[in-house]
Amino acid sequence: MTTFRDLLAAAKDQIEEIDPASASARLAGPRCILVDVREPDEFQQGTIEGAVHIPRGHLESQIESRVPDRDIEIGVCCASGARSAFAAVTLGQLGYTNVWSLKGGFGRWKDEGRPWSVAAGLSPRQQLRYQRHTRLPEVGEDGQLRLLGSRVLLIGAGGLGSPAALYLAAAGIGTLGIVDMDVVDESNLQRQILHGSRNVGQRKVSSAVETLSGLNPDISVVPYDLRLDAGNALEILDGWDVIIDGADNFATRYLLNDASVKLGIPVVHGSIFRFEGQVSVFDPKSGPTYRDYVPVAPPPELAPNCSEAGVLGVLPGIVGTLQAVEAIKLILDLGSSLRGRLLVFDALEMSFSEFKLEVDPANKITWANRDDIEVGDLDERCQDRTEKS
Repeated sequence: MTTFRDLLAAAKDQIEEIDPASASARLAGPRCILVDVREPDEFQQGTIEGAVHIPRGHLESQIESRVPDRDIEIGVCCASGARSAFAAVTLGQLGYTNVWSLKGGFGRWKDEGRPWSVAAGLSPRQQLRYQRHTRLPEVGEDGQLRLLGSRVLLIGAGGLGSPAALYLAAAGIGTLGIVDMDVVDESNLQRQILHGSRNVGQRKVSSAVETLSGLNPDISVVPYDLRLDAGNALEILDGWDVIIDGADNFATRYLLNDASVKLGIPVVHGSIFRFEGQVSVFDPKSGPTYRDYVPVAPPPELAPNCSEAGVLGVLPGIVGTLQAVEAIKLILDLGSSLRGRLLVFDALEMSFSEFKLEVDPANKITWANRDDIEVGDLDERCQDRTEKS
């Protein structure tokens, strides 16, 4: 009869085992990573610095998305060296060419006085709240922790900012900033779902803080009850990971563009008009920006606002939600973002179209020229002549 000891001995015959001293030297190299296959409660009590956590039961389903390079050197760690031996065999069967197991596991590593740290982890309540995220191999607990540590600034708490803020808050974006100087009006309620009838007459940022804080106690909401202008833009925008553009006028869009380019912060753009919406990502470090897309503001007669032209109430919900998706992808470095691409949604035709955006060589407001950028206000004539989200 085959015993566990027999299986373990057979597994160790197929793999390379190395001691902690040799492992430490290898992990210091540029192309070597450590995969910790212990259970979440073990991992949270302490781990080797920089380890990628994939519990043994999820190794086969998650390793390809977490470690796509099959030729990179992989060390495997568990508590004592048994589970890591079996895991190393599995990795070899999956085509990973350079795998070893840490002899004696994390226990021996600690006993030898080698450096380790207590890993950041989700609380039991957070594990339950975000379990649909953490079950995604592309996100996992590490990704959720990254979301909880991220900062997203929303320009506007209106039609676009409302759905974006709600879904980002629900997703666990740790800090949400909201810039808006308006008050809630009865006419907002057809589309601005952050606010309700009880909030009419209330400052929008106050209403947003109330709603978002009630939705998710894990997050912090930072209100800016003011108009974004040349005097405050750089100070307000500095330090955020991603900016959601829910502005309702061209002046703010150009101001936002110039300040974000100077600071090197990606902007997830959204705009709406009647039955049509647009979404793109303007990343000054790796693609075209708003000034590449719209070099000059259109004349007022070509930019009626929503109070004049109207807008389908659910349209900003669709566009704002797409903006939230793009923001999360940027934070987690997932998939293919809308950098250099303009996604256009037509609600009447129920269709999506995509257009390629190019860098305008005549545009001087670029990341390369950031030191020369002077952030200024656009002509006041543009202030109220675009889509009113």
